[in-house]
Amino acid sequence: MLAEIREADARPEVEAIYGQLRRAYGLPMVNLIWRHFATLPGVLPWAWESIAPATPLLPAATARLMAALEPLPRLAMGPEAAAIAALYNRGNLSNLILLTALLRGPAGPAPAPVPAAAPPEMLPKPPPLPRFDALSPEAQRGVLALARLHAHAEGIIPTLYLHLAHWPALLTPLYMALSPLFGMGKVAALRRKALEAASREADAMRPYLASPPPPPPEALEAARAVLTPFTGQVIADMVPIGLMLGR
Repeated sequence: MLAEIREADARPEVEAIYGQLRRAYGLPMVNLIWRHFATLPGVLPWAWESIAPATPLLPAATARLMAALEPLPRLAMGPEAAAIAALYNRGNLSNLILLTALLRGPAGPAPAPVPAAAPPEMLPKPPPLPRFDALSPEAQRGVLALARLHAHAEGIIPTLYLHLAHWPALLTPLYMALSPLFGMGKVAALRRKALEAASREADAMRPYLASPPPPPPEALEAARAVLTPFTGQVIADMVPIGLMLGR
């Protein structure tokens, strides 16, 4: 499983950046990719300082990305799943755009000025993220079965599935609903649509990125090695899945 520093375990300097991420995204939690960056020397502050100037542009950019994916099937898994999905949708939509821009790098000698904007309203806090090793064997099997639908993401458990383990009875019905969508290529088609739309939004964001000092070369290489599958596959899968669940 991907190494991470969970929010409850964060050192003060890491928690300070986690707090800035929560406020900028309007999310009461920090997504997995950022928790993984915290394990790589210098990567978390570099990545955050790079994308921070562009975060006021997120509401309009994520709305366009959602619109580009319509029409979407509906996965009716109940209010708990919809509420958790709504949290992950904001994070995944934002990260797909901003981290794609980060991977491509700034465009221009200095960040373009961004119009001042009020921070987004904070979404409700979810139940604490369970630890995989604390789940029942049945819930572990359910979470792993969902993760393995994403054959290209070996060793990565999307945190949305782990969070849904608070309601273990949801895991098998969700697997039964998603499995044919993967088998028929529907998720792959939606991933491609998400990537096309996110690519346009990312390129529009690049002039607003900053260029802070980079982390050590080996840490930067490790970050890019994770960014590529996350932006190209993992988050791009979870964007349409989360939107279908959030309805």
